[in-house]
Amino acid sequence: MAALSSQMNILVEKTKNLIQMCEVLQEENDLLKLEVQSLQVAFNTCSDKNKQMEEQMKAMAVARSLDSSEADKDAINEKILDTKQKINDFVREIDKCISLLK
Repeated sequence: MAALSSQMNILVEKTKNLIQMCEVLQEENDLLKLEVQSLQVAFNTCSDKNKQMEEQMKAMAVARSLDSSEADKDAINEKILDTKQKINDFVREIDKCISLLK
């Protein structure tokens, strides 16, 4: 009977140890779940920021292409203004010549 009682005590102690280990593991599991959630939020934030940066890069590429087009337009506009100025100068000279002929 004493052997049965000691075996029962051993079984109870091992069960208590298993319950304690289970509680510790449950707490660790809860902490790990929180960490996973935190990392998911951080990952989602980084993903969103990455998408925003990619869109900004696309916008900058478009802006650069427009800037180069604007530079070309500016050069063309400058040539047009220069040509108009020359034409105006020629018209003035012609007007002077006409007035002298009269």
